[in-house]
Amino acid sequence: MSVQSETRRRGFNLVETLVATVILSGAVLALGAISTNALTDTRLNRHYEVAAAIAERQLGMIDFAGIDQFIKLDRTEGIDEESEPGCPYQWKVTTAYQNTDNLYLVTISVSWMEGKRTYSVTAQTMLNGSGLLATSGTTQL
Repeated sequence: MSVQSETRRRGFNLVETLVATVILSGAVLALGAISTNALTDTRLNRHYEVAAAIAERQLGMIDFAGIDQFIKLDRTEGIDEESEPGCPYQWKVTTAYQNTDNLYLVTISVSWMEGKRTYSVTAQTMLNGSGLLATSGTTQL
C-alpha cells in the first residue's frame, strides 16, 4: 500500500462532514426547541399561580366580611396590577342565592392576556351569609 492511500483513509471526506454537521445541527435545534417550550410553560404556570392566589385572596376577603356585606358593597369586579407589573389580572365575582339557609354559590374568575390569547382561572365555593367580621364584632375580648 502506498502512503497516499493510507492518508486518505484516516480523514473524513466532504459528504461525511456534511452529514455529521446536519445531525449535530438537528440535535442543537431540538434542544433549543425543548428549552423554549419549557420556558414558555414555566411562564404560563407562573401566571396560573398568580391568578389562583388572586382568587384565593378575594374569596378570603369575601369569607371574612361575609357574603351579605359583600353583596351590599357591590364590588364584584376589579383589576389587580400589583401581583405582576405589566400584566394586569382582571377578577370578577358572581353570587347565586341557593334558597337554603342563607347559602350562596360564589364563583370567582381571574383572567389575563398572554400575547393575543386570554387565559383564565375559575373557582367556586359555597358561603353562608355571615362572615368572620360580623361574628367577631359580637365577641368581647
